[in-house]
Amino acid sequence: MHQAPEYPYENPAGSCPVRWNEKPYHSLDFMLRERFGEKVYKVTLNGGMTCPNRDGKIGRRGCIFCSAGGSGDFAADASLSITEQINSQIALLSAKRPIRKYIAYFQAYTNTYAPVDYLRKIFTEALRHPSIVALSIGTRPDCLGPDVLALLDSLSREKPVWVELGLQTIHEKTAQYIRRGYPLSCFEQAVRNLRARHLDVIVHTILGLPGENSQDMLATMDYLNHMDIQGIKLQLLHVLAGTDLAEEYARGVFQVLDRDDYLDLLIDCLEHLDPSIVIHRMTGDGPSDLLIAPLWASRKREVLNLVHHRMKERGSFQGKALQKRR
Repeated sequence: MHQAPEYPYENPAGSCPVRWNEKPYHSLDFMLRERFGEKVYKVTLNGGMTCPNRDGKIGRRGCIFCSAGGSGDFAADASLSITEQINSQIALLSAKRPIRKYIAYFQAYTNTYAPVDYLRKIFTEALRHPSIVALSIGTRPDCLGPDVLALLDSLSREKPVWVELGLQTIHEKTAQYIRRGYPLSCFEQAVRNLRARHLDVIVHTILGLPGENSQDMLATMDYLNHMDIQGIKLQLLHVLAGTDLAEEYARGVFQVLDRDDYLDLLIDCLEHLDPSIVIHRMTGDGPSDLLIAPLWASRKREVLNLVHHRMKERGSFQGKALQKRR
């Protein structure tokens, strides 16, 4: 559990008491440079797995927002070996800039939903690649049995292992609507199990889910402040072609956030988050050939620049709302 953040001095003017490379929030880039001494990039991998919410164990249609690629639309080709996937992505990334260190990110579908011997094979292959400095695994809280936890614990003794959990929201009504397929208590137990093994936990949330207002989303942030998590992804709701969410959107069941409302909501969320939690993603960018709405989200760099500009205008920084409560 996070403690109330201790700031180095009383700060009545409300200015940011901490600087993360001149950003007003605890960015992933800042954390990686501190931890590894230089900029680190991710290579997104596909382990060829599926999901219990697609193969019939829990459901067959997946989460309502999930594309046919299982949220791994930017991942490498699953027909390649893990080493080939890593090398192909390194070749693309390093052609643009000098890079020496990478994180192996297993992104598509549920990446602990396979026999543990297979998981050991692909995760070990990734970890032992000379350019890989850490392993990040996207999965569901209900796919972390004792054998998987033991494997992750063992792997973490070689290089850092991070586990990314798709929570999306704390509100059960919304969770049922998006067909998440597990209760909040399952997420809480997964976090306890992972942290007992000193594995870093990164939580995926979605801002703008149908039926949720700003107070609902801020409640998710406040809840996560009291969980022992190390990172968070603040994902804007994307409507992608071929999803059940796209059908709901076409029928006018809900509206997506416009850019100004999203900027204000995102900054409010950052102000409510403990400064120790690393921000792994803000907004996100859906595949251009699948993105239906909001189309402004495709201009990711522009959106991030606007976030920084508006935070400066507001005198905003991560944890500001928590500081006011002290």
